[in-house]
Amino acid sequence: MPVNLKEKVRALPDRPGVYLMKDRLGRIIYVGKARSLKKRVSSYFQRGRARSIAQPKIRALIELIADFDIIEVKSEPEALLLEGRLIKQWRPRYNTDFTDDKRFLLVRVDLGEELPRFRLTRLRKEDRSRYFGPFAHSGLLRKTLAQMRRQFGILLADASPQRQADGTWRLYDDVREELYGTENAVTAEAYRQRVDAACAFLEGKSREWLETLRTEMATAAGRQEFEKAAELRDVVFALEETLRKTRHFERADPTRPAGDAEALASLQEALHLSGPPRTMECFDISHISGTFVVASMVHFADGRPDKNNYRRFQIRSFIGNDDFRAMEEVVGRRYGRLARERKPFPDLVVIDGGRGQIGAALKAFVGLDAMPPPLIGLAKQHETIIFPDERAPLNLPLNHPGLNLLQRLRDEAHRFANTYNADLRSKKIRESILDDFAGLGPVRRAALLERFGDIDRLRAASAAEIAEVEGFGGKLAAELHAFLHPPA
Repeated sequence: MPVNLKEKVRALPDRPGVYLMKDRLGRIIYVGKARSLKKRVSSYFQRGRARSIAQPKIRALIELIADFDIIEVKSEPEALLLEGRLIKQWRPRYNTDFTDDKRFLLVRVDLGEELPRFRLTRLRKEDRSRYFGPFAHSGLLRKTLAQMRRQFGILLADASPQRQADGTWRLYDDVREELYGTENAVTAEAYRQRVDAACAFLEGKSREWLETLRTEMATAAGRQEFEKAAELRDVVFALEETLRKTRHFERADPTRPAGDAEALASLQEALHLSGPPRTMECFDISHISGTFVVASMVHFADGRPDKNNYRRFQIRSFIGNDDFRAMEEVVGRRYGRLARERKPFPDLVVIDGGRGQIGAALKAFVGLDAMPPPLIGLAKQHETIIFPDERAPLNLPLNHPGLNLLQRLRDEAHRFANTYNADLRSKKIRESILDDFAGLGPVRRAALLERFGDIDRLRAASAAEIAEVEGFGGKLAAELHAFLHPPA
């Protein structure tokens, strides 16, 4: 093993995280999670490890590993989530366990039909239909649809409605008319109102099931049942994606659900605010490979993400991992700028963390000589709300609309931070391929990146274009071009 790789393995932290194995060309070939990065990653580099493994595919993976990167996280469940996102992003050749939502059931409502039916499917298409799911528990889903048919008078896949002479539709032609207890002869417009009500109900059920799946996933991870937890994670990801698409659909609809207003009002009451927190911002600190720290800030307006006002930060004031100093810096930078531009502070600032992170944020406002807006922390382990003053910590019921809104805000901050992690990581990984090209020192490397911007544009350049960079001649440019385009 090369000396630099040995030193990298020895420096691994004994913390949870995700590791990315790379081949000699810098391509990610495997993504994994670990309770201890030090123990898990170092096991790949034990002498004779490849020869001792029976499975040919795993032996081949170990023999191809030439380098690795890591991303530290705060807990094993977070590592599980990040692993899934990175596998979806990179699709490494040796990750075969990660699956999409196609094996789970979806509910499809084709809005192009005059009388939309609620059907079960396993394939999502880009069409005018609305989709709900995926759902891991097919039996529960079928029972729910049967309940919805009785409650709302909707059509399922087995229905054969008949148009009558007066233009109305007879939905059912057997004893179900009496069993369901809803009007059987309706106009298409009246039926559409039933569909809208049933969709709203199913979306609410989807959110309930999402919380249940998250709890089941965390429980499985806590019991170290990582295969089950990973399967549940896949369903959670797909269900979250469906709900995001549903919210996009709702924005196009002039009628807006009242759930956000209820959540804001309940949060105002629980936190004793002077008014509903119509604007909220949440900060999250995230480590990148244990070498430096980044931060994310997300902004919600009227209970919804306002992505135009999202911000992300690289830490400038120090080098290393110090969550408290990082929090103080980014909060100071954010609200120092708003103060200079004479822009209003948000109605509520949420810090991902406990008493220490809250104290660091408060210290930033003291440094700005500015009165802070309402400020709270959200400690993830028990979803405890922490106040910066003498008030006792607050634990709201898990189904409290205000707490659920805070959780969505916090989870979005996590997602945005992880996306930033992935962006920085991918840039670093793509550029690291240049480390394997002999004769390319830091000066020439910097000149290349300044000229082409990133490794992708450099790979697309011709040898003649590379030769135009200062420090490169025709021979060296041709050798680099050949290195970046190895034979298949």
